[in-house]
Amino acid sequence: MDAERARHGVESVQQWRDGEWQVRGISGGASVKTYRCPGCDQEIRPGVAHLVAWPADGAGDLTDRRHWHNGCWRARDRRGPNLLRGRGAPRYG
Repeated sequence: MDAERARHGVESVQQWRDGEWQVRGISGGASVKTYRCPGCDQEIRPGVAHLVAWPADGAGDLTDRRHWHNGCWRARDRRGPNLLRGRGAPRYG
């Protein structure tokens, strides 16, 4: 595995109640932007390891990718999204 792939993580497909998701872990060193986690509606700051997930069906595009805290992603079957903002509100990432 080359250094760039190790830094950006290896993709895998995960099965959840809402379908299959392509998931890739992002190391703290590769995280350079601020994102907003859809699980807790809190910021994921630069330098914080997290993951990015998108539908595995291939029907979506780059706008379907979401950056999640690792714990929020693991807990997503036990709780729903905690989005407090409207769909038209600006988001990070």
